[in-house]
Amino acid sequence: MKKIWNWFLYPPTDGPAAILILRLMTGAVFLWEGIMKFVYPNLGVGRFTKLAIPFPIFSANFVACLEIVGGACLILGLLTRVFSVLFIIEMAVAMLTTKISLFLGHYPLALAPSPPTVGFWAVLHEIRSEYAQMLTSIFYCIVGPGVWSLDARLQRGRTPQQTISPPRRRPITNAPESHPPAL
Repeated sequence: MKKIWNWFLYPPTDGPAAILILRLMTGAVFLWEGIMKFVYPNLGVGRFTKLAIPFPIFSANFVACLEIVGGACLILGLLTRVFSVLFIIEMAVAMLTTKISLFLGHYPLALAPSPPTVGFWAVLHEIRSEYAQMLTSIFYCIVGPGVWSLDARLQRGRTPQQTISPPRRRPITNAPESHPPAL
């Protein structure tokens, strides 16, 4: 269990500084999408209701808060892996709950004003944002937030022994310790 916590809390932070550009893009999209779920009910509770998502008020508000807090944390590079995993799950759920019905032709939301409106090509067109957000979140899980991140700053000066991992113990043996002969 401690290895899992270490994986989440101590991502690699030696990636290039240019990762900041991706974090700004991904985090900003999540941040403003979360804010818009509160500002425009048709994007939050209304959308979740039309999609028949269980407990639409709670679900929409939970997702909006996750996107606001997680988006801000991605921008800052704080708890990057934690929020990346949560966003991967969110994007998978978003794709499954909306794009299957679009593919099958019984989409409960407004269709695009011009072709393709349903089917395979419509799904590919509509899935572009979720796809990009999911892949960049996977990227952060693998590569980490980069050197210009709060995760990196918090890890500076920390030695591997200061992580959550248990201290190493010498194996117990019955043989007496041997010392090199004195000269």
